[in-house]
Amino acid sequence: MTQNLESLTSAVVGLALDAASLRHQAIANNIANVNTQGYIPLKLNFASYMEQMEQISTTSGNLEGQKISGGKLELEQVFDSQGQPAKVELDAEVAAMAHNTVHYQTLIKALNRHYAILSSAVSDGKK
Repeated sequence: MTQNLESLTSAVVGLALDAASLRHQAIANNIANVNTQGYIPLKLNFASYMEQMEQISTTSGNLEGQKISGGKLELEQVFDSQGQPAKVELDAEVAAMAHNTVHYQTLIKALNRHYAILSSAVSDGKK
């Protein structure tokens, strides 16, 4: 039971870190190409990935760490309502990058805390 919980926790935090990293790459590309004619902005659709995980959980009755980390996060191109490439708004992209940076740092702190708890449990067991 504990092993499954550990596996699931590590997989979820790892997936969130992967998503934050990929999102950061997309935002950086969007900022770098803000004035490039014909550039199609990119975004990470993490919600659709999580919906897939929810469906797996519903059909199988549980969700294991291997299933979470087994999926692939992908970037999508962003189009406006007329099907044209969306315009990159520099202010919005910079704000999104700042938000994503804070999110990433928080995930790293959570992972550090998680491993500190595990380390404490292991070292207390040796006393």
